[in-house]
Amino acid sequence: MNATRTNDFTSIITGRRSIRKYDTSVKISKEEMTEILTEATLAPSSVNMQPWRFLVIESAEGKAKLAPIAKFNQLQVETSAAMIAVFGDLNNFDYAEEIYGTAVERGLMPADVKERQLAALGAHFAKLPADINRETIMIDGGLVSMQLMLAARAHGYDTNAIGGFEKDQIAEVFGMDKERYVPVMLISIGKAAEEGYASVRLPINTIAQWK
Repeated sequence: MNATRTNDFTSIITGRRSIRKYDTSVKISKEEMTEILTEATLAPSSVNMQPWRFLVIESAEGKAKLAPIAKFNQLQVETSAAMIAVFGDLNNFDYAEEIYGTAVERGLMPADVKERQLAALGAHFAKLPADINRETIMIDGGLVSMQLMLAARAHGYDTNAIGGFEKDQIAEVFGMDKERYVPVMLISIGKAAEEGYASVRLPINTIAQWK
């Protein structure tokens, strides 16, 4: 095991704090934000359908649209380098051919396996109940959101996961199809202007069992 890598990871997860006030002078370039988001998408997802979609809200105009529907998180909206809205795409199977086809092109999957998989998955998604589809993309959205926050930390940025916003309005406010895109959470990102508080976690012997 690489001890240095282990220590780096430990510092990332133990040093993370939920930050509410950011240094307004700090901006994140599109190139670096793309790196962070790309690293986040290495998270696992059900049958690798990668249903997450990101809306990076960083302009003054974008933040002005967001502010009225994130009333209890105005400080994050105003001071962060960006607010990232994480959505789940209910029509994620539309990208199945691209995902599996690219795997074949890169030599990661035999073509016959791809065809069998897509045939089986097509039948599965055709009869998948809407509530199960929604539940699945919310789980996948949570996985990518946590990975995004850890990736941001590895780049030297701070974050805050936010659930307190008008989930029934955000898609429409930004011109997205609310019947297709389900909001998972908002994540503020930037450099902390105030140190966040450490928080207590329940001991493992309270929350885990061995059988």
